[in-house]
This record gives sequence, structure tokens and C-alpha cells, in this order.
Amino acid sequence: MLNTSEYFDGKVKSIGFDSVTIGRASVGVMAEGEYTFGTNQPEEMTVVSGALKVLLPGETEWKWYEAGTSFNVPGQSEFHLQVAEPSSYLCRYL
Repeated sequence: MLNTSEYFDGKVKSIGFDSVTIGRASVGVMAEGEYTFGTNQPEEMTVVSGALKVLLPGETEWKWYEAGTSFNVPGQSEFHLQVAEPSSYLCRYL
């Protein structure tokens, strides 16, 4: 079953799904902008296209993640993103 979501006035859209091979996940796209997301459980974010500038919990420096790279976000936390061009991602809920 697919579950669609929209955030930030439609600038971020995702489709959630369950997969036998990767578990619960979502794929989505982000328009240019700055976003803050909260997590309930740990997540692994993989950039599929474009690039994301990310400030992870407990970090003081922003880091760039380009297509093909991943980062992990702890559960019960918040992370910040800067998106300079439309970008897509795969989020696995761990």
C-alpha cells in the first residue's frame, strides 16, 4: 500500500511503502529551500539525485551529501536541510 505525504506547503512530497528487502521506507522530492524535520525512529537517508546540505543533531558544521551518498539520523531528534536544486531521496526507517 502506498502512502503519500506533503510538507512545507507542497515543497516536499513523499510516497511511503513497505518492502520485503528494505522494510518501511519512503521516496520523495524536495524543491529548493530550507527544511527542518523531526524523527520518531532512526532513519537512513540516501540522496538519489541532486544534493542536500545537512546539519545533523549534535553537529556544528553543515555537510554536503550528493547523489549516491547516505547519512543516518537518530530517532527522537531533529535535523536541518538546505536544498539548492530539486533533489530526491530514499528514506529507510530503521
